[in-house]
Amino acid sequence: MNYQQQKKIAHNLKKIKERISQKNNSKKTTIVAVTKTRSSEEVSEIISLGIKSIGENRIQEAENKFPKVLNIHLVEKRLIGTLQTNKVKKAINLFDTIDSVGSYRLAEKISKTASILSKKQRVLIQINTSREKTKGGFNPEDKNEIIKCFNLPNIKIEGLMTMGPLTNKKEETKKAFTLLNTIFLDINKNILPTQKMTTLSMGMSGDFLLGVSCGSTMVRVGTGIFGERNYVA
Repeated sequence: MNYQQQKKIAHNLKKIKERISQKNNSKKTTIVAVTKTRSSEEVSEIISLGIKSIGENRIQEAENKFPKVLNIHLVEKRLIGTLQTNKVKKAINLFDTIDSVGSYRLAEKISKTASILSKKQRVLIQINTSREKTKGGFNPEDKNEIIKCFNLPNIKIEGLMTMGPLTNKKEETKKAFTLLNTIFLDINKNILPTQKMTTLSMGMSGDFLLGVSCGSTMVRVGTGIFGERNYVA
């Protein structure tokens, strides 16, 4: 990676932090740098700039990349992509937290596997607030099913996450984010004090400021930091 690329990444990250601060300076917003398809050099660079969380979509890519990243121990590694049940063990061994738990079946599998590995696995529950068929996650009305997950051993549910709808209509995205916030508050009222959630993850490169304005405590930004992806066919 050349100096110009380093300079661009540093500039982009600084601007994102400034925009988030201007939108909401009353509470901390965690920036998760989405490192899907990014090189180990790019990930190393973002860590050197102070990023504390990175998000990967694919287990195999993470397996190959993490050993080559400088100071990988300084960041929490988050799995933000869809997780198949047959890859749960690998995910638990690789990642600090699994942010895409979209069914009780998957939560149960993570619980059982974490128990065998003597680990308490941190997770986020994914909710499909836009009700799009292409997206995974619990339906917004699955409240009882979601609450059941809190009683599983060896997992710690830290919060909820959603992705905005595939639309340029700001009102539709705002509606999806506001719904997640409502569900978050409702579930926190119906679980034990020791189970209370603190993380509300919504907002990506194109809509992270809207996420923050709707109460997000965590945004996932990839192209906004690194620039457009170069996909390899």
